[in-house]
Amino acid sequence: MSKSPKQPYDTQSLTETVTDYPFEYGRRYHKYHEGAYVFPNDEQELARLDMQHHMFKLVNNGRLYFAPLQDPRKMLDIGTGTGIWPIEMAALFPNAEITGTDLSPIQPTVVPENVHFLVDDAAEEEWLWHPDYFDYIRLAHLTGGILSFKELLRKSLQYLKPGGWLECHEMDLKPMYDDGTMPPETEEGRLSAFALHDWWRTQQQSGQLTDPPREFRVAHRIERFMKELGFVDIQQRIKEVPTNPWPTDPEMKEIGKWSERNWLEALSGWSYKPLASLGWTWLEIEVFLANVRQAIRNRDIHCYTNYHVVIGRKPFPDDKEAS
Repeated sequence: MSKSPKQPYDTQSLTETVTDYPFEYGRRYHKYHEGAYVFPNDEQELARLDMQHHMFKLVNNGRLYFAPLQDPRKMLDIGTGTGIWPIEMAALFPNAEITGTDLSPIQPTVVPENVHFLVDDAAEEEWLWHPDYFDYIRLAHLTGGILSFKELLRKSLQYLKPGGWLECHEMDLKPMYDDGTMPPETEEGRLSAFALHDWWRTQQQSGQLTDPPREFRVAHRIERFMKELGFVDIQQRIKEVPTNPWPTDPEMKEIGKWSERNWLEALSGWSYKPLASLGWTWLEIEVFLANVRQAIRNRDIHCYTNYHVVIGRKPFPDDKEAS
């Protein structure tokens, strides 16, 4: 039997199959390929995503990208969310056609002329374009929403032009510390004195229960994946993001202020479906999240997470061994 042709949806012309959103736990979720993404897409989440974009611009010293781009003409932003990144990039690259894809049509309809949004799933076997199409592909903030990050990197390599760049921005949400202020993790089944450890572990567990398993921690493996797939000129940038304003350095304290707000506003949306998949009741989830919020606000524990930016180039046919 032949496969049905893949059907994308232009966000300016949508059907009920895309916009008839389901509601659970008081939150709204995507309809297209329902269940593929376990986090909400409601107005509360959209405002948070734009706020998070501002926070990561602080982390990145105001930069929207790190790849050495030279007059790119075809650019793709996978998992574009509110579309704020393509919209801001449009002014920097007016000659580029910038496409943002997402499972939800939550982007604005009035956008720069060189920006276009599509409802699409990057996990599909085939993408909408022919191979060797894009000069630049961006993957950002997809943690917990992708079944196989390495497979997504492989497809990105396929659809990049030779010499084109892939850029990945991902947070490793595993709690880290350097100075002994953080209580240790406990054995599975026992609660930690620092509830963010337990939250992290439950997210890992919930991802392992899906069929196929959903990867929750990928940021620290992206560089290795890209090397294994054949990207060259790979560069990785890692920056610590404090969980709250505990640092004394003014710049890091400011980032920590935004980070704390982001954590607190995201936590319920990040947690309801994953914890429910473990058999937790709504009341159990709420009691647990109260302890996690207390941990996030604790200035005495110098917790941070690592933010990874990894870039790599698709080699030309005559390039020598990957670097």
